[in-house]
Amino acid sequence: MRSPFDRRTRAARAALRERGAAAFALTPGANTAYLVDYAADAGERRAFLFLPARGEILVVPELDGARARTDAAVADVRTWGDADDPLAVAGDALDDCGVAGGEVLLDPEMAARFVLDLQGLRPECEFALADGALGPLRARKDDAEIDALRRAGRAADRAMRDVRGWGDEAVGRTERELARRIAARLDAHGGHGTAFPTIVASGPNAANPHHDPGERAIEAGDPVTLDFGTRVDGYPSDQTRTVVFAGDPPAEYAAAHETVRDAQRAAVDAVEPGVPAHEIDAAARDVIEAAGYGDAFVHRTGHGVGLGVHEAPTIVAGNATPLEAGMVFSVEPGIYVEGAWGVRVEDLVVVTETGCERLNDTPRGWRI
Repeated sequence: MRSPFDRRTRAARAALRERGAAAFALTPGANTAYLVDYAADAGERRAFLFLPARGEILVVPELDGARARTDAAVADVRTWGDADDPLAVAGDALDDCGVAGGEVLLDPEMAARFVLDLQGLRPECEFALADGALGPLRARKDDAEIDALRRAGRAADRAMRDVRGWGDEAVGRTERELARRIAARLDAHGGHGTAFPTIVASGPNAANPHHDPGERAIEAGDPVTLDFGTRVDGYPSDQTRTVVFAGDPPAEYAAAHETVRDAQRAAVDAVEPGVPAHEIDAAARDVIEAAGYGDAFVHRTGHGVGLGVHEAPTIVAGNATPLEAGMVFSVEPGIYVEGAWGVRVEDLVVVTETGCERLNDTPRGWRI
């Protein structure tokens, strides 16, 4: 039986041939984790995965060599020491890969100085981003990826149930303190760290969709937006709930929260294979606009999730990409009233053959 990495590199080579490109040149990160199970951060040291029509070569600093040979699904791992010229090693690897011209597809996460290095090594090549070739492959998750995403979702669900159980105890605690407690609960439920910086946004801070937790203390009646996730086998969860831990919220808040829930429900109900991504965005946006809050919904309805927290497909106006079974993305409409409050409700969904499956299952109401 072929490993998932063998299947993925074969699919990547097929995409390479279809485009007529010579090779991928990737830097350790989400793309290399997806293709060859290697994602070490080389930092300022040069590291490349070259994947041509046949074979692949991984070039890494000598201090990462043992890890690369153990972890990476690559037979040819080459290293360089701090006293060596890494570009000589990379140039030899390109020679052995047969890259002497044509188009080289670059990792979008590659540092600019490394891009310039490769351009210097192969001035006869044309360079373009690898997104167009690798993005569609990564957008369709296989069974192992979906299983990891489900488990990450369950860890976030359990942490959210813990958070709801805090009730009145949360009043008087700072946003930053709640963020630390959430991280601890994610770990306690089998997660590995936080998938992205946790958002705890209380009262008027909740009007900022990407608020950084600060020293503001939670007050009775505050709507508090909680956006967090963890990782399982490298794959993240991403869930948002907006709750009121104690007291009564502002007058308009309860109706606005219900509008957001209705918008999310309409968007999730619209998900099925073949539907253009922008129709999911429109389904949520139409509900919020009908309630008079169109100008207060200031972001896209969702984003793809995989090894990257933000990847294809983007659920936004103008994206006509048809949904396919195996795609995973967030559905997260929101309403934000500057200086007053905000509300967002988010779940991840996976597209199935007949519709979709939610990967989160905790209460979505604001009442504790």
